[in-house]
Amino acid sequence: MMSAWTCQDPTMRRTERLFGIIQTLRTARRPVAGHALAAQFEVSLRTLYRDMAELLAQRVPIRGEAGTGYVIDRAFDMPPLMLTVDELEAAALGAAWVAQRGDDALARGARDLVAKLSAAVPDHLRTAIIDPAIQPFSFRGRRQDGQDVSVIRAAIRDRRKLAISYVDVEGRPTERTLWPIVVGYQDEVRLVAAHCELRGAFRHFRTDRMRRVEKLDAHIPEPFARLRARWELHQRRRSCGEPADST
Repeated sequence: MMSAWTCQDPTMRRTERLFGIIQTLRTARRPVAGHALAAQFEVSLRTLYRDMAELLAQRVPIRGEAGTGYVIDRAFDMPPLMLTVDELEAAALGAAWVAQRGDDALARGARDLVAKLSAAVPDHLRTAIIDPAIQPFSFRGRRQDGQDVSVIRAAIRDRRKLAISYVDVEGRPTERTLWPIVVGYQDEVRLVAAHCELRGAFRHFRTDRMRRVEKLDAHIPEPFARLRARWELHQRRRSCGEPADST
């Protein structure tokens, strides 16, 4: 399968095109024909062959297989921070949103990410990070989390159960044991999608209504990929216009 990289600007600088060729080959599942690469990047075959020669001269492990196309060594990885302006602006936009709407730990991480990118990218790309052309706008206040959401994210990464004290929409307190799946970040609130042992079903819990959060030693007793697939199927079945469940 070809990568989603496309060359919208026929005057794309050669350096960006070379990175694009590498990325296309890294994500392709089968050899990519030379004419397909040339068409994707809107250059002639002669130009593509020169690009390939340049990549080989830079010791990029690309092989051209007669009758099939080009492949790249799967162990190859690009050096860090070889990013285009669009990629940097995408990173800056995402970091700005997280700095505004993420939990405290994520907000710090977003600010640190911007600082590290600003220090590492070439001078001519720095404005895409420190003074980006795009920024997230929000005119709604964010509800404060009841507990540290980083504990929830850690439980998801470690595939552990989560114990919470929760207050529902009517103010009734309950104790729940969850199999957390994902934290959904919205403008005003964050929702934790999870299998709830109390209800024996998937539920969504607002983090601003959590009064206690504890990552348990017990592992989620189901392969995580299967659990997430079941939740995604549940969500698709509910995608008839009604909002996702939250308590």
